[in-house]
Amino acid sequence: MTGRMRLAARSTIGVLVCTLAGGTLSQESRVQLADGPGKDKASQCVACHSLDYIQMNAHFLDKAGWTASINKMINAFGAPIPREDVDAIATYLAERYGKSGSK
Repeated sequence: MTGRMRLAARSTIGVLVCTLAGGTLSQESRVQLADGPGKDKASQCVACHSLDYIQMNAHFLDKAGWTASINKMINAFGAPIPREDVDAIATYLAERYGKSGSK
């Protein structure tokens, strides 16, 4: 086998591995928000990012932390969340995804 043939074989294998990995990753389950008052307002978060961020931060944030995070999303990143929804979203996230002991 020539050097070019080996390179072509390696490239083909690399493409196959990436394709298969991508197919596996795309079949992962999607995060679903827990039911409760404020869920509809909290669903606005997906306009900018996946819901994985909620679960990733759940262990660290209480209601004050969620409120600060939501306000940062609005002020720093321009999240299209009405100011009147901030408290409802923060309450929902704190009750369903707040850090242990802060509920």
